Formats: sequence, structure tokens, C-alpha cells
Amino acid sequence: MDKPNPRRATQTPDVVTEVPVDALLAADSPRTVQVDEGHAQALAQSDRTLPPLLVHRPTMRIIDGTHRLRAAVLRGQDTVGVTYFDGSAEDAFVLSVEANISHGLPLTPAERTAAALRILRSHPDWSDRGIARRTGLVGKTVGALRRREVPGPAPPGRVGQDGRVRPADPVRGRETAARLLAGRPTASLRQIAREAGIAPSTVRDVRRRIGAGADPVPATQRRSDSSPAPAPPPVSARVRGQPLPALVSSLCKDPLLRLSDAGRLLLRMLDLQVSGLRQWERIVAAIPPYRVETAAAAAAQCARDWQELSEELRRRASAQTPA
Repeated sequence: MDKPNPRRATQTPDVVTEVPVDALLAADSPRTVQVDEGHAQALAQSDRTLPPLLVHRPTMRIIDGTHRLRAAVLRGQDTVGVTYFDGSAEDAFVLSVEANISHGLPLTPAERTAAALRILRSHPDWSDRGIARRTGLVGKTVGALRRREVPGPAPPGRVGQDGRVRPADPVRGRETAARLLAGRPTASLRQIAREAGIAPSTVRDVRRRIGAGADPVPATQRRSDSSPAPAPPPVSARVRGQPLPALVSSLCKDPLLRLSDAGRLLLRMLDLQVSGLRQWERIVAAIPPYRVETAAAAAAQCARDWQELSEELRRRASAQTPA
């Protein structure tokens, strides 16, 4: 996987070499107009010593310094000082964009957008923010460009500005962290973050949400779906045939349910149902005749409420099942 900052790994800026000007090839630049003669003339007429050019050694193509090369020619120089970059041509283009963003004539918005698109295609595993920083755009602009112009399956992870690989889908990262927290509730935030591929601060938020009985994934990160709710899927045969005590016992073994307040509340409610079933005749016999209808209505309402909960859970299961 390419490193997010190729300059750090393969450029040696302290070594300056004099090379003939006619040995250098034109830059693979993000600019639509390669040379601004006015700017080159101004550099040639200045009294200061110009910095060395940055050159891609395998191709001898200029990465940064086209106007300085033109100024050297205007000064009548036969050679010019250069430093070399030994990485790939794709990384050389990234360096060219970074250099043009940081100094010299500014790139136009169209040139920055075109550069971002090219980097998206050559480095699809780089994060939107990382590409935005290198091209002078904002992350949302790069994200929209990725969705519109770079079709195809997204890579499983993206390299952030800190060099770490994180899931391209933040929902997947949070859900992975939730499962890990359920299985190892005493694990440190850093341990969970390392295995889930997300930041420790995100793991902390997942843990907080689970403790509050909320979805570990914020609603804004869930895919919006304005279509009508799908019909609840049928209950699987594996679950349908089991008696209530066995189903509740299985749920009680789930650490994620035991980890949250809402999960523990559900387990207590279900346990009361199991206890009630075992004393059904005793409960019926204890109800006074003048309260039978009221008790029956309350039981019927509880049954409807439980049915609504069941259907909502089945809809959620259907929405989370891959098509």
C-alpha cells in the first residue's frame, strides 16, 4: 500500500546535484498552462539564488520547479541544481500537486479538482481528508467527487493523514467495536481501536452509546432510506420452534445485552414473562372476579405491545441483512 506521504520515504532534499538543463523533461503538472512567462521572467531578473528543482529520478521529469528551470534558461545557465525523488510516477504527481499548493503560482479551482480526481484514481485507499489537504480542497468536495467520478467497490480501508488504515465504512468500524466490547468489556480503548481500525475516541463514544442503551452508530451515519419500511421477515425455523425459556436463556448469554442498561431491562422483562408462565394457573386463580375483564384487557394490551416490539426488531433485522 502506498504511503500517504511519499516525500518522507523516498526524497533526499539535502543532496543537490547539478544536471544539464536539456536533460530534464517537462513536468507532469496539474496546471493547464505549464509556464507563465511573466513569472519566469520575474524569477530570472531577481538577484536571489533559486532553490533546487525537485525531479523524478526514474524519468528525469520535473516535479516542482518548472518556472525556476525556465528562469535558469533565461539567465543562460547550462546546468541547474536538482534534488531527486525515487518513488512511483503516481506519488511524484502527488508531490507536484502539494508543491504547487504550498508555494508559487496558485492552482485554479478547476486544476485542484482535476488533480484530486487523478489522485482518487491512483490512490483510492487514501482518505477524503488526506486528498483534500494535498489538493487545497475540503473533504466533502473530495468525497462527492469520489462518489460521482470513481465508481466501483470501495476499498475495505482508507489511509488517513496519520498513516493509519481505517474502515472506509464508519458504520462497519463502529459495529465491529461494539462486538469487541461485548466480548471483552474490560479491554482498553486502544486495544479495541486497533482491532476495529477506528480511533480510540470513536471506541469511547461506542462504549458510551452502548451503556446508554443506544445504537452504537449515530443515526446520521446510517444510510437514509425514505422508502416504506419492509415487511417483517419470517422468523427463522431455528428460532421459531424453541420454547420461551430457551430463547430467554440464549439472550441472557449475550454480553452486549448485559453491557447496556436497556439490554438488561429487556432481559429482566423477559425473565418475568418466563416466571409468569411457570405460575400461570396460580396467577389466574388470584384475580378477583370483578377484575378479570380489566386484567384480561391489560394482558391483551401487553401482548399487542410485545407484538409491536417483535415486528420492529424483525424490520431492523431485515434492514441489516445484505440483499
